[in-house]
Amino acid sequence: MERIHLQLPLDRKTVLSLKAGDLLSLSGVLYTARDAAHKRLIMALDQNEPLPLELSGQTIYYAGPCPGRPGLPVGSAGPTTSGRMDAYAPRLIEQGLVGMIGKGARSPAVIEVMKQYGAIYLGATGGAGALLAQRIKKAEVIAYDDLGAEAIRRLEVLDFPVVVLIDTQGNNLYESGPANWALPVASEPVAGVK
Repeated sequence: MERIHLQLPLDRKTVLSLKAGDLLSLSGVLYTARDAAHKRLIMALDQNEPLPLELSGQTIYYAGPCPGRPGLPVGSAGPTTSGRMDAYAPRLIEQGLVGMIGKGARSPAVIEVMKQYGAIYLGATGGAGALLAQRIKKAEVIAYDDLGAEAIRRLEVLDFPVVVLIDTQGNNLYESGPANWALPVASEPVAGVK
């Protein structure tokens, strides 16, 4: 399957055209935020305070990059388990967030809000943080510096590899993948196997 090269931020038409299983190569700006930053974003919304970033049309990468060696913007930058953000994601999607990058399944509640507002969930490969970091060309803390690695960062990425895990229709690679790739169970004994 060929990769689809996309420029961030994503436009609505592009988001709606993507399907679960599509391989993407993202270039442009995305933001990092993990659970501590998500909690603060929700607190700001609850208190009618402005958010430190405009969420409309943006993509958040669930990651807390390690510090980079001299001359590098970040060190290892692998995805965090997305379920930790499930309590917060619906509110951010309602604010215009269109993309989330992480690993692992999402709750039915998050998927319903994704379908309602037209958002996608993308997967980055867990355990490949050092390789993913090579695709990050620039990183800048823009909010919640006191959170250290969990501060919100603005990342400039080039050909950042992800797969569409859940599309705007709710098609879910965590459900369809195993069904599509399951091996049939032999109904007859295999010769020579007891």
